[in-house]
Amino acid sequence: MADFHLLITDWYRQNKRALPWRSTKDPYSIWLSEIILQQTRVDQGTAYYHKFIENYPTVAHLANAKEQEVLNLWQGLGYYSRARNLHATAKNIAYNLEGQFPNNFKDLLKLKGVGEYTAAAIASFAYNEPVAVVDGNVYRVLSRVFDIETPIDSTEGKKQFAQLAQELISTTDPDTHNQAIMEFGAMHCTPANPKCESCPLIAMCLSYEKDSIQNRPVKSKKTKVRDRYFHYLLFENQDFVYISQRIKKDIWQNMYEFPLIETETKLELKEFGPFTNSQAITISSEITHILSHQKIHTLFYHFPASAIIQQENLLKVSKQDFSDYPIPRVIDRYLESL
Repeated sequence: MADFHLLITDWYRQNKRALPWRSTKDPYSIWLSEIILQQTRVDQGTAYYHKFIENYPTVAHLANAKEQEVLNLWQGLGYYSRARNLHATAKNIAYNLEGQFPNNFKDLLKLKGVGEYTAAAIASFAYNEPVAVVDGNVYRVLSRVFDIETPIDSTEGKKQFAQLAQELISTTDPDTHNQAIMEFGAMHCTPANPKCESCPLIAMCLSYEKDSIQNRPVKSKKTKVRDRYFHYLLFENQDFVYISQRIKKDIWQNMYEFPLIETETKLELKEFGPFTNSQAITISSEITHILSHQKIHTLFYHFPASAIIQQENLLKVSKQDFSDYPIPRVIDRYLESL
């Protein structure tokens, strides 16, 4: 156990990336980075981290922001429930906790949008509490080094890996230990083509010895993906466009979009109520947008503004002001391509 800690932290000190949230003990900055990096690559998340710190340097600044402003700044990161939870938690800390973050794992878990991994990260990075982080990188490293066959998505597996990670963590330097094992999984013990020949843990890696590296970690469940078919109708002229807000409890809640017709089958609509798609000025090719449990198949139909159909909560927005409204990434990508 001691050898594991020494080897992994020595590798980390020599190979770690210089990331802005690693140079601070401020729980707000650490919490912000952890929420941004959920489901987001580090290279993409870093730019967003800088934007949020610049616009909201303290938790009070974030708490006092309008939700639409927060969502707009978050645009492009996806999983917008993270942004809403981020905003709600900032308000809770600013207004109910006198601006002070909880200083231990147990109390951090009470915050909205903060699970065991995020609570462990904040507790160890900001307060040096010896509680182990367990994320995808940690699962991969531990499953390989100890050649664990228990599925990581099973109740037994989650318990086993959490216990092992906690046994391995240094009680004197948990911050560096947690950073090291995650960084090692992200940069060295990667899902494909891990750098086994130059691995500092090669002498103790049971999966390397048994040639089972590519079979670790084990997963028992396959995520079921739901197909959805979105037809966006752009009624526009050179000055304005019509949009509406997604107010139902669904993906992209409270974001804005063009008038939408969703269908249950493949994108082969020939008619939209009172008019046909032959009236469209242009029709895009299909754009596929992948979410964790959904695949969104999207077409964009451009119509003259005079062909507008009546829908509830439709807003007429000047194109000059359009950027003030947060929109889903799939729409943003399409507009970027025009």
